[in-house]
Amino acid sequence: MSSLRIARAALRARPAAISRPILRRGYADVASDKIKLSLALPHQSIYKSQDVVQVNLPAETGEMGVLANHVPSIEQLKPGLVEIIEESGGSKQFFLSGGFAVVQPGSQLSINAVEAYPLEDFSSEAVRNQIGEAQKIAGGSGSEQDIAEAKIELEVLESLQAAMK
Repeated sequence: MSSLRIARAALRARPAAISRPILRRGYADVASDKIKLSLALPHQSIYKSQDVVQVNLPAETGEMGVLANHVPSIEQLKPGLVEIIEESGGSKQFFLSGGFAVVQPGSQLSINAVEAYPLEDFSSEAVRNQIGEAQKIAGGSGSEQDIAEAKIELEVLESLQAAMK
């Protein structure tokens, strides 16, 4: 009988947390439907951890749309249009000369570029004129460096012209 009494005493002495049923049920955090966007240039930050809905990028591997909970990745960006769809429903478009985009866990997107300008800052006529000048230099008999620079300029200007259509 004494062993039974010891067992009963041990039952009464157990911690209160074990004897009570678990009253609180834990739920997973609600997945965010926003991306924290940072768009940085060497001389300024255009976006700094700002919530946006979607970002469309001109990746070297092809056009890429980034939504919340995107798989982490690093992408090299080619010259082209970056479209940012904001929470308000509006969108902003920037022309980038190239750069890198890093998608991190937790719906964070960092875009680093050398140059980025709002698309509305460009003139179609000025772009056409510059394309003509770059074509003359690229097809001419200048130095190798001048021709190489003109070909790069031509690639960027043609991407800009396509983005403006």
